[in-house]
Amino acid sequence: MRLDTETSETLPGGRPAGAAVQPAASGRPVISGPTPLRPLARGRYSLQTWFLGIIAFGVILVVLVQARFILTSLIFAIMLFSLTTDVIGSISRLRIGSWRITNWLASLVAFALIAAFLLTLAGFILSQVNTVVTNAVAFTDQAISAIAGLFAYMGPDTEAAVAASIRSVDLSGYLRAAAGQAGNLLSATTLVILFVGFLFGERLWFNTKLEKLMGDPVSAQRVRLIINSIIRRVNRYLVVKTGVSTVTGLAVYAIMMGFGLEFAVSMAILTFVLNYIPSIGSIIATLIVVLVGYLQVPEPGFALLLLVLVSSTQFLLGSVIDPMLMGRTLRISAFGIIISLAFWSLVWGVPGAFLAVPVLVATMIVCTHIPAARPVAILISRDGLPEFDEDREAQETAAQAKAAAAAEKARATPPKARTGT
Repeated sequence: MRLDTETSETLPGGRPAGAAVQPAASGRPVISGPTPLRPLARGRYSLQTWFLGIIAFGVILVVLVQARFILTSLIFAIMLFSLTTDVIGSISRLRIGSWRITNWLASLVAFALIAAFLLTLAGFILSQVNTVVTNAVAFTDQAISAIAGLFAYMGPDTEAAVAASIRSVDLSGYLRAAAGQAGNLLSATTLVILFVGFLFGERLWFNTKLEKLMGDPVSAQRVRLIINSIIRRVNRYLVVKTGVSTVTGLAVYAIMMGFGLEFAVSMAILTFVLNYIPSIGSIIATLIVVLVGYLQVPEPGFALLLLVLVSSTQFLLGSVIDPMLMGRTLRISAFGIIISLAFWSLVWGVPGAFLAVPVLVATMIVCTHIPAARPVAILISRDGLPEFDEDREAQETAAQAKAAAAAEKARATPPKARTGT
């Protein structure tokens, strides 16, 4: 008679789970090889894995939310640092007669310029925000009457209902809360400047630390190529987006000044900033500009004309010029951008909306080089082809570096050691 027992645990005597027990010729049971686990046991282990994954995701999400001020400041600092790294390298190679600009001097000058620029920009934005909030509170009643007037053709009852609905919203509270959030800008700017300074200090030793960390020059080179790919694409995105946003802000300023409207500078800055938010930033900026113009000239025809002019400008620069300049740099799915925008806005608020695209680009590039995570990169990419020509060149460069390291090792090995004599 055969004794078969299958469990999912180790049994007394050291017998593994699922091993079959057979009688020997002497009458004592003999343990044969293990048999597959029951489907119930496999399902239990799979369920435990899912539960652990959900718990890990929850912990990571809590850390992201609680540390959002530090994390967003750090990411902004890394982007600023990556934008100036190549410039510092170019400056350090310049010569003035027999005197060469040292690396530390170029880094110090770049850090001072970045700090001065950020502090000036933060102060200017804060002054404009205070101006907008102060005037917005004063124009609240006028704005409610103007918006309700758009529904006058539907009858006085409808117009009164719209006005009552708008008055039920605490607009002044939202405006003061927005002003309070803008007040954190100076603290965030100070933290970004500190992070940039430390990054400049660590720049000279980064390659050495990376090789020590990876333990292999070839692996370190592969990680370095991935980092360079992320920096190159994010930098191009930031440069193109900054140029397009600047031109769009100047166009809005020219349109408002042409009609003799107030707050032209504030609306130009608001348009410049909101254009960094993908997809919905330009829509929000257009609606705010049209609303501000309609409050000053409460005529539907004028509001429609202003809407056409600003919308045409946004469409020409954002949907025609921007993709032409961006080229094949991003190749990210539009749906992926919307999902990233919604997620990071929920986790990090307004800073998350600005960082949605850079974080998505970095995620796609990293997942491209990890075989297990490659399906994620395929889903994020626009056409299902997450690899770029530069990535293939980087992989070829890594392969060449590996071959060169092997050849160097072979040359360094004594002939007797290679022949084994």
